[in-house]
Amino acid sequence: MKEPKMKIHALILLMALGVSLAAFAAEPAGDLAATTSNGDAIVLHANGRWEFIDSKKAAAAQAIAKQYPENQGCPSSMQGGFLGFGRCVPKGDKDYNRGSLSGKGR
Repeated sequence: MKEPKMKIHALILLMALGVSLAAFAAEPAGDLAATTSNGDAIVLHANGRWEFIDSKKAAAAQAIAKQYPENQGCPSSMQGGFLGFGRCVPKGDKDYNRGSLSGKGR
């Protein structure tokens, strides 16, 4: 009597595995064309960013975005950040530059 239950459980497990593998195998969404409420054509990228399709509007938007400090990367007096992304840390920050905490060199 236990053998049919085991077969059913094994079948359910295989079906669940197949569904989960199919979900992981799905290709990520590509770019989407959209229109703003003002009627401007834009592209929505899969990483969450967007840009104008019209090159003149895109250039104007980039010029405005460069004015904000968070879009300019780390200042030269800071360290950290990979290719301008991530956290900017002041040079000599005691909490960031602690060295090894293993206790071997103390």
